[in-house]
Amino acid sequence: MTQLPGAASATLDDSKIRDYLLNPAHPIGLGKERFFRGYGFSPAHWTALRAALLAHPMNNPVTGQSHNDWGSKYEVRCSIKTPDQRNPCIVSIWIIEAGADPRFVTAYPSQ
Repeated sequence: MTQLPGAASATLDDSKIRDYLLNPAHPIGLGKERFFRGYGFSPAHWTALRAALLAHPMNNPVTGQSHNDWGSKYEVRCSIKTPDQRNPCIVSIWIIEAGADPRFVTAYPSQ
């Protein structure tokens, strides 16, 4: 299994969870909010989704990689630990800029 380089030191901006992934008022993130809430994540306990997303690249393989002017983008795919223990398959996207730790970009249900 190819793991995200530097997965143990990956970072995630808390606003990506509070203001996007778990925000029912966000016009683009609404489908993602419904998905994650459907598995037991909630705005009141948003840190649970934060922890699950940070663990995702440590427990699942890199399934895609590309490079651009900003760095290397990695796709990690499959199960995420959820509060209801159904643990669906998701895709999480990470970017590694030159000399930096991996940074969370987004997550969505796997097709």
